[in-house]
Amino acid sequence: MTHPAAMQADNESMFRILHAIFKRDLRVYFRTRGAWLNPLIFVLLVITLFTLGIGPDAKQLASNATAIIWVVALLGIMLSLDALFRSDYEDGTLEQLLLSPRPLYFAIMGKVAAHWLVTGLPMLLASPLFALMLGIPISIVPLLALGLFLGSGILSFVGAIGAAVTVSLQTGGLLIALIILPLYVPVIIFGAGLLQYALEGWSVAAPLMMLSGLLCAAVVLAPLAIGAGLKISMDS
Repeated sequence: MTHPAAMQADNESMFRILHAIFKRDLRVYFRTRGAWLNPLIFVLLVITLFTLGIGPDAKQLASNATAIIWVVALLGIMLSLDALFRSDYEDGTLEQLLLSPRPLYFAIMGKVAAHWLVTGLPMLLASPLFALMLGIPISIVPLLALGLFLGSGILSFVGAIGAAVTVSLQTGGLLIALIILPLYVPVIIFGAGLLQYALEGWSVAAPLMMLSGLLCAAVVLAPLAIGAGLKISMDS
């Protein structure tokens, strides 16, 4: 029977691993600013192109805003997925993580959480600007930000599965898209539904609960799939 003190020490060790990898990846991301600036700039440019293409009609812009924001956010997050495990694979860090006797789950959680923070948080902070550009009422902005917070988390965790499976390939970007785009469909449906329900004045409880449930499922299950994908990639 495992002694409680030993179990507590193991838990503290695992959380130290999560914290250490999270901090390390954040330093790497902020050292290479393109990792978090490029997705945000891409999103802003594409939304600007949509507004120019649709024209100055505020009603028409608002009616298309839900689809525009979520599809563009999805594409923006996908831009940075290929690099999620790439540097660790190239410098041998990933191999050491896989050979470590400690569970891989917490190390993966730290890496994906860092990716979520540097890709999802800038979009969340820019949500008032998105609303202004697309004619969304300012009263909807908090709900838009909450939806992007939940949705970007799901997109990061699910996208990391594709990044893990293709990490050993030289050109994995297109393959990542083919693997994960079908898995992104529920996020787009409920994320766009959340914003559309708010714009129409309907109850947003159903899409909000679905996004929350999908995020909980992604946090629990995605690291297991990511770990399996990394092991397959390293063995191939």
